[in-house]
Amino acid sequence: MLQGHQSWKFTKRPVLLSTAAIVGPDEGKGPLAEDFDIVHGDITMGESTWEKSEKVMMEEAAKLAIKKAKLTKEKVNFYIGGDLMNQIISNSFAARTLAIPFLGIFGACSTSMEGLALAANLVDSGSADYVMAGTCSHNSTVEKQFRYPTEYGSQKPPTAQFTVTGAGAAIVAKQGKGPVITRATMGRVIDMGITDPFNMGAAMAPAALDTIEGHFRDFKCDPSYYDLIVTGDLARVGSEIIQALFIKHNLKIDPAQYNDCGLMMYDREKQHVQAGGSGAGCSATVTYGHLVKKIQKGELKRILVVATGALLSPLTFQQGESIPCIAHAVAIEHEGGA
Repeated sequence: MLQGHQSWKFTKRPVLLSTAAIVGPDEGKGPLAEDFDIVHGDITMGESTWEKSEKVMMEEAAKLAIKKAKLTKEKVNFYIGGDLMNQIISNSFAARTLAIPFLGIFGACSTSMEGLALAANLVDSGSADYVMAGTCSHNSTVEKQFRYPTEYGSQKPPTAQFTVTGAGAAIVAKQGKGPVITRATMGRVIDMGITDPFNMGAAMAPAALDTIEGHFRDFKCDPSYYDLIVTGDLARVGSEIIQALFIKHNLKIDPAQYNDCGLMMYDREKQHVQAGGSGAGCSATVTYGHLVKKIQKGELKRILVVATGALLSPLTFQQGESIPCIAHAVAIEHEGGA
């Protein structure tokens, strides 16, 4: 199970039995719209507060993932979830509705792959038959908590990112039909001293690099093993930085082999999203919607999803602290892959 220093090799190849991706109206106007299960036309989703909207979206994704797996919620042993809200309330309150044994986690925007890695570990070790991993974010809840409410009308610099309104959930099983989860590398907390919450891409890029290097060191394999290496919401600024770091650190990752969920989510030429997408729902919906479908179609055989997260809080920002960051990587492969 333990591979090298910080990685897991899943010898029983847990199956990604089903996934669900729910997004808001802005995401539905982007290039990946057809790959999402539900696109909401109203960002409120009929609720009286943004926080309630986010919770409803998470519940929808979880219930849909369970339905697509042809299970009942009683069959799911554990639900691993988290989000960006204080006390991870979106997932905690969704877990209240679902009544599935709940493990709450916080990895900021890296939560999607942190949860998926833990779910695969539980299944691979025989500790569970079915585990659900989920996460979400909402543009208005996150902007209000970490930056400025939309109503404030604050002008944002071009390095800022646009929080994705979206929720993603996945069911991991010990057997069944679907892509398989083969490897995971858990990241270290990396802090390069950046204090600007409007420049998260620059803050998170070194953490993504550290995890990617750790992955290839632990598995003693070449980056060419993967058809695609995708980071989670570094967006334009962070993506440019990490590609420069690939060269500096002699990581032979072809530019055509790399992409970023924050760049894939929106059409930056037509949508006002600054440097690109961010938020816990970004890598979750891009992976569980777009990328999983590409694997199912055979267009991709092996991918490494490296979800990145900035571990700041409103309190630490107000106290002048720098931004510690982390990244977690999960390898997903076509079921027929070696």
